[in-house]
Amino acid sequence: MTAGASAADVKAGQTAYEKACKSCHGADGTPNPAMVKALKVDMRDLKSPEVQAQSDDQLKKAITAGTGKMKPVASVTGDSANDVVAYMRTWKK
Repeated sequence: MTAGASAADVKAGQTAYEKACKSCHGADGTPNPAMVKALKVDMRDLKSPEVQAQSDDQLKKAITAGTGKMKPVASVTGDSANDVVAYMRTWKK
């Protein structure tokens, strides 16, 4: 385990996710159908093996730099991004 991952706070990640990510990505990582339709995007389920197979750094980059039509999440940076990734990992099947 890397220092960043061991220092990540799942509870803080859940709080940050609920504030910054939930409106589009749903409470449990399942895309919000209304947002998918409104934004005309193909949003991946964050619980999917495809997303969960990405490295922590790849997930953090998607959050902090954006990916596809997703813009960077300004309120989630640094340790907060590590926390959100740690929270997302709790969904891995």
